[in-house]
Amino acid sequence: MRLGLVGYGTGGRHFHAPYISAADGIQLVGVVARAPQTVARVGEDLPGVPVHASLADMIKAGGIDAVTISTPPQTRRELVLEAIAAGLHVVADKPFAPSAAVARELGEAAERAGVVLAVYHNRRFDADVLTLKKVIESGELGELWRIHSRMEFDDPATLEGGPTGGLLRDLGSHLVDQMLWLLGPVRSVSAYWDMAHTAEGRTDAGFVLNLQHALGVHSHLSASKLNRLTVREFRAYGEHGSYVSSGTDVQTQAIFSGSRPADDLKGWGYEKPELWGTLRTRGKETRIPSEQGRYHWYYESFLRAVQGHGPAPVTVEEATATLAILDAARVSAMEGRTVDV
Repeated sequence: MRLGLVGYGTGGRHFHAPYISAADGIQLVGVVARAPQTVARVGEDLPGVPVHASLADMIKAGGIDAVTISTPPQTRRELVLEAIAAGLHVVADKPFAPSAAVARELGEAAERAGVVLAVYHNRRFDADVLTLKKVIESGELGELWRIHSRMEFDDPATLEGGPTGGLLRDLGSHLVDQMLWLLGPVRSVSAYWDMAHTAEGRTDAGFVLNLQHALGVHSHLSASKLNRLTVREFRAYGEHGSYVSSGTDVQTQAIFSGSRPADDLKGWGYEKPELWGTLRTRGKETRIPSEQGRYHWYYESFLRAVQGHGPAPVTVEEATATLAILDAARVSAMEGRTVDV
């Protein structure tokens, strides 16, 4: 599959291009970038890959089967629709729509055009999430009661301000998607947020979400970017004990240190043994080896979906469910009440 990348900021450069290049069966054949410094970075990172000034220019040049849209959130709807109208399969960065209603609109457009639209909730493929999934599926915890998920970054520069930004739509998209994937549909949400002043206006800079899942399990999610903390933690509680992991954002740290998955795909994305999580059950304490973090699997799964061999790695329906929870969470935080989803 010949794939074009639209946008080469932090998302395109660090969270898409390295994993597209590492995915079996996919070739990165073009990048859309405009700012001179961004064009220069593409030339340094991806020598020989053509750079286009717009999605329209890349479509006109031809030779692509699919695109990844990794541009600012307020631009994504129009670009996704433009790609779909050109008959291209699409990976859309999260949040891929401003609301669940718009998400359904995009899904219907893709269905009418007969193309695959997938949403880039890549953090299902984090090492710590995949390890937690293995623990849950092992049954060692017995009946699962609740999960706590905490994602805090000391990263104020990447907080998107204004009405289309905020941390709830940013990190909240990931944390909610992970819990839906692990625990199933949500019945209700209670949300609390921390508001900050930004150049673009007041925005949510931190949040706590309490989700009641249909199966009776509840999850508690929190995140921040302005509180000078870097923490990634899971705690799972069940009738037989608990599982706790406090790891690192191992794939992202490797990318920012200059490593690339294609250089050592077999050894990529594993948490260090000293940071493995601990399962405690009935007087027994067990360190659980890290699963492999593998964002490149997202793209390989996308390719299989395009070829007709299974669903997209994250479907429009799944991403719409996440947006519906985020919409409800916004109402909950603003009105101070629990909201049914």
